[in-house]
Amino acid sequence: MLNNLSHPATESAPQPAPEPVLRLASLRNALRAVDEFGGGPASDFDVDDLCNGWASASEAERRCFDRRSAALLAVASAGLEVVASHREIGGDVSPAALKHLASEIRAGLEDIERLIGD
Repeated sequence: MLNNLSHPATESAPQPAPEPVLRLASLRNALRAVDEFGGGPASDFDVDDLCNGWASASEAERRCFDRRSAALLAVASAGLEVVASHREIGGDVSPAALKHLASEIRAGLEDIERLIGD
């Protein structure tokens, strides 16, 4: 009877999303922070779809996705840091600068998602 009990160690636990895929969620949050409408393409973001794409991607596609998502995250982080620093000292942030940063993030996201999107 005890043999019929399931053992937690043998049950398959849900696998966490790969770090490069999770970066896209962070990038979408960054986009929401600078997009003048507070939106961006977040409504069409599906982590499960990207995880499936990641699982079926070749090693070369994964490396490319990883490099591009890391580079875009660095750009977004630097841009947000400048915006935050400027606001911290009481400065107004140029709407054109925010629009440009949002455009860069949006274009980068679209480019990266095409690499492994289903």
